[in-house]
Amino acid sequence: MAQPKKAFPPDHLHKKRGHFLFNPYLGLFNKESYSMKKKYLYGLGLCMALHLPILQAQTLNGFSTEKQKQQESLEKRFLDLVDESGFRRHLEILTKEPHPAGSEANKRVEAYMAETMQAAGWEVKRYPYDVYLSKEPGTSLIEIIRPNREPLSQQENEWEADPYLAHPDLGKGWNAFSGSGDVRGEVVYVNYGVKADFEALKKMGVDLKGKILLARYGGNFRGFKAKFAEEAGAAGLIIYTDPKDSGFTRGLTYPEGIFYDASAIQRGSLLTVPWTGDALTPFKPALPRDGKQKVDRLDPETEGLLHSIPVLPIGYGAAEKILSQMKGQAVPPAWQGGLPFTYRIEGGSGLEVRVMVDQKREFVRATNVVGTLKGSKYPDEWIILGCHYDAWSFGSTDPNSGTALLLNLSETLQKLAQEGYRPERSILIAHWDAEEHGVIGSTEWVEQLHDELQAKALAYINLDAAVSGRNFGAASSPTLKQGIIEAAKMVTFPDSAKTVFEVWAGQKEEPTIGNLGGGSDHIAFYMHAGIPSLSGGASGPTLYHTNYDNMHFYETFADPSFKMGAAVERLVGILTLRLANADVIPYQVSRYAQDLEGHFQTATRQVQSFDKGFEGFPQVRAALEALTAKGQAWDSAVEKALATGSLKPDQLKTINKQLLGLEKSFIDKKGMYFGDWYRSLYASNDPFSGYASWILPGIQYEVERKSTERLAEWDTRYAAALDDLRQKIDALLELL
Repeated sequence: MAQPKKAFPPDHLHKKRGHFLFNPYLGLFNKESYSMKKKYLYGLGLCMALHLPILQAQTLNGFSTEKQKQQESLEKRFLDLVDESGFRRHLEILTKEPHPAGSEANKRVEAYMAETMQAAGWEVKRYPYDVYLSKEPGTSLIEIIRPNREPLSQQENEWEADPYLAHPDLGKGWNAFSGSGDVRGEVVYVNYGVKADFEALKKMGVDLKGKILLARYGGNFRGFKAKFAEEAGAAGLIIYTDPKDSGFTRGLTYPEGIFYDASAIQRGSLLTVPWTGDALTPFKPALPRDGKQKVDRLDPETEGLLHSIPVLPIGYGAAEKILSQMKGQAVPPAWQGGLPFTYRIEGGSGLEVRVMVDQKREFVRATNVVGTLKGSKYPDEWIILGCHYDAWSFGSTDPNSGTALLLNLSETLQKLAQEGYRPERSILIAHWDAEEHGVIGSTEWVEQLHDELQAKALAYINLDAAVSGRNFGAASSPTLKQGIIEAAKMVTFPDSAKTVFEVWAGQKEEPTIGNLGGGSDHIAFYMHAGIPSLSGGASGPTLYHTNYDNMHFYETFADPSFKMGAAVERLVGILTLRLANADVIPYQVSRYAQDLEGHFQTATRQVQSFDKGFEGFPQVRAALEALTAKGQAWDSAVEKALATGSLKPDQLKTINKQLLGLEKSFIDKKGMYFGDWYRSLYASNDPFSGYASWILPGIQYEVERKSTERLAEWDTRYAAALDDLRQKIDALLELL
């Protein structure tokens, strides 16, 4: 994946639902029923003795009473069918060799995924694209020239404890989309290289022109470090992971522990074009150049499109050799890292460093592998699950723990179908290529199938690095939040007497669910095409984008028991099957207004931090009030209609078709001022950091610029979107 997992701010809480308990030995019964209390107490004692959780039964959203009984039977069988050994088997095969995009090894992974899904009975299709990227690191060198010539390491150490590190195809650390060049100059330390750091250096009067900049990883997407460095006139850039962020100051380093050792290097793409996907084909798919359909491509030599300065990553052991010789002014306290000396901003004239990169950019064939389990009743309504499969090295946590989960899930769902439990809606499982170079494969697919996806896709569920530890979490668009919470109540957390929900929520009534930001394959679905999306899984320790992310690390630190793969598969499978089989698509429609109320309050406070006279968004306030009432009315009315069984097949078909259009209310063809490819008014990745979630991105861009110039325009545009959504809900209510 293109970013580490983030911590997200708390979101609004769900209302409590359901007054029933489910015990695997006793079935469904009313908690208040006196006639069942003895059986309930017996089942409780039995579960406690066996250390099993009491799984809470639910009134399933979107299901009629009769349909719910069928679903409960299906889910029980699904949970039983999961092969708990399959996850490890797939992961070992997927990650036995390094397989970056464009490599022969990655083609072998592609073939294995396709063969596995075909053997399981899925209809498999490959989607090829010719994308423009750096396929290989090329030739590179980094060395200290003065005061004493010394080449610096560009590759991880080999440790006897880890047999994977002797693999002959392991290579240097590199940054895809680096410029090529051979430069030398004085050194300037720029902290994390975020926008604020460059602004601070400008205020200090530090001259960056012609200098070699040294930045530590963190704070923003690495491509923005390069972008800001180039804009400041720097000759080159070096990026390293500081031990304060992941290293010996945090705890034991690899192979004894989970933190970066002095040689560990974070690889990664630098692509920062103002859209997501292939650098040369915004808004359209990068179809094969030798195919029947011709696609106009941008000229890669267009000024400012791609980086021109050379950029290289190193470990903190190599960075220490530079930092320890710097002689300039001491850094501000917040800029001090974890190495045992005072960090300084300038290196001085006596310290000179050379950075050389000769990296070729070329057209590379990237191939998505998409399997379909066709729905028995509504084949043209799609639930899409996906994870990329290309990796900077072995990729055992990132991304292929998610790939292994999806392969095992494809096998489980097919077993279920063979027993007569075929999903009513189609389930698509997609394996994306070239994500690490800029979320490319999934974006090209969305651009190719844009109109069809808008008409057919219920949800996109992203599972990038989904089983990289034992800490379950999720980020989601509003309508899918309740679904994942309810699914988590039905799955046992490994080695625990609790459900995943109970462990996830902790002491809170409901768990925290974050908002979707940048860095992975949900971007095009959610922020460009307006498809409700969710990204979730179990996170944990990671030696992110290093050669150490291999099976030795996984079985030693990530999940030695290999139990989380089955647990996350069960949870994702329950959620998927509920989306696939519900009479009415189980969106929590009222959640839109509930979440937006808090988001607009936050936006108002942000504007008031630099404009104390700002009174808010009056048009939005009125639109939100009306939307709140309609959303609540829908949730209540559809629940009542399903309970009474009053909905006819033709009604259901029309209702579901219209529900697919709700999220499109936030798709604005004018797009954002920072990039019109980003069309969702609801969410975007932060265009100044690349990773963070921007909720209400039109307003957030003005906040970042401390500008009130367009706030009235955004009040109008957001109110129009909310009114459009309310009108769609009104039309749905008339169908009941």
